[in-house]
Amino acid sequence: MPLNTRDQLVEMAARLLDEGGVEAVTLREVGRLAGVSHNAPYKHFAGKEALLAAIAARELARRHVELAEEIRRGRSPEEVLRAALRGYVAWARERPARFKLTFGAWTIDAEDLRVAAHEAQEMLVGIVAAAQEAGLLPPGDPVRMASLVRALAHGAADLASAGHLASDGKGHASPGDLVDDLLRYLRAAATARHGRTP
Repeated sequence: MPLNTRDQLVEMAARLLDEGGVEAVTLREVGRLAGVSHNAPYKHFAGKEALLAAIAARELARRHVELAEEIRRGRSPEEVLRAALRGYVAWARERPARFKLTFGAWTIDAEDLRVAAHEAQEMLVGIVAAAQEAGLLPPGDPVRMASLVRALAHGAADLASAGHLASDGKGHASPGDLVDDLLRYLRAAATARHGRTP
């Protein structure tokens, strides 16, 4: 299905972002690549940051769809949580500029980004709560636990991207290895709390 003009502009902006970072994204260049007039982008976006916010919102919406599919397939809470964290790492490694943009500081209140971020957060918290209910994670505030597991995935991806983490080098682990380690330690803590053998 062909993209509408707004979606086409977001797609061109994302490509520019991938190639040259935030500095490479200008509404004029985005319009040129999309094959529209130089004024057309301003009909859809108030400025550059609104366009960047649309990229971030789209990225979060895509992650939401991917996780919803994992849940729809009837995967176990452990499988869904592992897929969520490994997907988070893969996104950070494959699209570093988009990942950095999404979790950067924002000076505007873009509704589509606010909604997408809320939905992504709610989904992760729900996945964590399901894993807690299944005894895979220690009990407690699922929002805080979601922040813990996301922080590990985020930090591990950042370290690997900077060359400070690799299974055959620094840290003796890949980001995925650390995700697995964290989940194993948390599961052991959860089972020990209930007097069970992990």
